[in-house]
Amino acid sequence: MTLTTAVVGAGTVSETHLSGLSACPRTELVAIADLDGEAARAAARRHAITPYTDLDHMLDSESLDWLHVCTPVRTHRDIAVTAIERGIPVLIEKPVTETVRAVEDIADAAQANDVPASVVHNHLFGPAIREARERIEAGELGTIRGVDLLYTGSTRPDVPNRGEWSFELVGGEFEEGLPHPLYILLNVGGYPRDEDAVQATTTLGGEYEMEFGYDGATIQYPTGDGRLCSATMLSGTVPHRSLYVHGEEGSLVVDLVSQSLVPLERDYKASSKARAMKNADEVLARGRSTLENLGAVARRARDGSWESEKQLNGHFYQYDETARAIEAGEPMPVPLSEGQWTVRLQQAIRDAATGPQESSTEHTLVDDE
Repeated sequence: MTLTTAVVGAGTVSETHLSGLSACPRTELVAIADLDGEAARAAARRHAITPYTDLDHMLDSESLDWLHVCTPVRTHRDIAVTAIERGIPVLIEKPVTETVRAVEDIADAAQANDVPASVVHNHLFGPAIREARERIEAGELGTIRGVDLLYTGSTRPDVPNRGEWSFELVGGEFEEGLPHPLYILLNVGGYPRDEDAVQATTTLGGEYEMEFGYDGATIQYPTGDGRLCSATMLSGTVPHRSLYVHGEEGSLVVDLVSQSLVPLERDYKASSKARAMKNADEVLARGRSTLENLGAVARRARDGSWESEKQLNGHFYQYDETARAIEAGEPMPVPLSEGQWTVRLQQAIRDAATGPQESSTEHTLVDDE
């Protein structure tokens, strides 16, 4: 079985979806919709699919099994609910919505119509995070006590990476990219004990012609089972992105840039020899990860298969896993609850920068990203 699939939005991020869905053996890409007719037609020509400028027209004309929502964040709620109410599962680009209320509307529609909905959290499906999660689930670290994430080198607020629509966000383009570190923290560390347990701090260190509320943030919370989770996120610096998972029987350091994994399983303070072994262990572990990554790159170059490609592409890996789950009627690999908590953490950061804001539920149906 293949899922007949379409994409809404012909902007920057949609090309990743279009390319992945064209190559994925579990999907048949048939259409794209965008208010910009020329953008829709150009994407349709590249992928030999049908272009539309009206969402309802596309949904009336195509018998879809799956819809990918790749429009600006303010439009996600209405598009997703429209598809869900027609019985069509959706995969929504991050951030899933601007406000907590909007993502709750999607969750309510999904539950009422018994239709699965998920959000793109592609960094969870890179090689290093996949291996880290497998080790944690296998109990190799023992009881997890804490998770720390250092995520620097994010895009400055005034750089239109995804389009100038991001300048409408309090943190500009920096805010648009915040879901990545936040959902990594939530997925690996767990959800906050409750919303009141979340603590956020922001800073505005750069100077910009436009007015932004912040360009750096930290967030911290305890989980219901006693883990302490924290993340520091900065824009305008050299990228350094490392995840530290602390267990009672060992720790993991996940380098998200090099996709390397370093297990730390000794008491390196025990002696001078043990302290020296720390560097040796780290070098050996990084070397092993490097060789595995080079092997994966070589396999992709050699056979060009979907299986080889998805091992190195988090987006493609998530598309494949989500399509498989829809076919089998299984839970989504990224539950909508993870997207909900991501929005809640973003709102806590926004509130730290500006004070609590009134949630808006006004949305436009379709736009290009």
